[in-house]
Amino acid sequence: MTAPLLITRDQSLLDELLRLAAAAGVTPDVATDGGTALRGWARAPVVLLGVDMAEDLARISPPRRGQVYVLSWGAVPDEMFRVAVEIGAESVTQVGRSEGWLTELLTDLGDTTPAEGLVVGVLGGSGGAGATTFACALGQIGARRGRALVIDADPLGPGVDRVLGLEGRHGVRWDGLCHTTGRLSARALREALPRREDLGALTWHAGRPATLQAFAVREVLSAARRGHDLVVVDLPRTVDPLVDEVAARCDRLLVVVVPTVAGVASAARTCARHPDRTSVRLVLRGSGVDARSVARATGIPVLATMPDQRGLDEAIDLGLGPVRSRRGALGRAAGEVLDQVMLMRAAAA
Repeated sequence: MTAPLLITRDQSLLDELLRLAAAAGVTPDVATDGGTALRGWARAPVVLLGVDMAEDLARISPPRRGQVYVLSWGAVPDEMFRVAVEIGAESVTQVGRSEGWLTELLTDLGDTTPAEGLVVGVLGGSGGAGATTFACALGQIGARRGRALVIDADPLGPGVDRVLGLEGRHGVRWDGLCHTTGRLSARALREALPRREDLGALTWHAGRPATLQAFAVREVLSAARRGHDLVVVDLPRTVDPLVDEVAARCDRLLVVVVPTVAGVASAARTCARHPDRTSVRLVLRGSGVDARSVARATGIPVLATMPDQRGLDEAIDLGLGPVRSRRGALGRAAGEVLDQVMLMRAAAA
């Protein structure tokens, strides 16, 4: 169901909302009385309620639901905020001041992409574990199955666009998104990013020191999940409340571990930072301490192991990304991890 429900008798407001819906490529349902509004109330993905009918609807007491917005063509009457609370609306706004936001909201409804993509965080268990490389490998394999996005949350990393060979592609970087406000459209984000076919990347411009802004990160993750089948977040090892929040928003957190004594000791401390250990899994890169011993030492199951891949630096330097072949070490490990993560997601559903 992608048709929003418009509830209003105000012809000026209705004409404007119909214009915005047409620009977004969706055809709304329109209700001009309480009975029609109630019939479409529960099943519509979004309800746009005019102030002219808000009090009438509040008297009917429809069931509480999300994605209800009260809209006014002119100035919003003060009493309307009380009515909006009674209805359970998320906001009260004037259409003329929110045209961009409304268009993005309606545009998302016309998007045929799955509403809830999988978000996987990748974190190095120690310095030099290869987390960025593995995050990019997951993105490359994921893009062969659907729309995929690799998000660079490490401002001191190499840049996922350079690892994927997308640094020469035009598109928005974090620098631009950290100065925006309001709701971010899934389609707008997807189309604005540097990408190659079904694989996109979000990172910083080269050489510029930067930090993440909490509001931008939250909006990006929400829009990315709505607009992609797979979202991979390359996380820094920095101890930071925002990094911990991003990790908590991931469906699965993969810790890349070099199976040496020092690497396992560091990984154990890294895993201990995350209170919800049920979502954490290990990926071992290289040889050394066996998988069972690593799992015992960290208290975290090992999801996959992979040997070092020959020719990795050359592939990245050539702009091909870390996965040149699905039969290579990285390609096999990334495919195995995605299969396992999808199975865990299906079992939890």
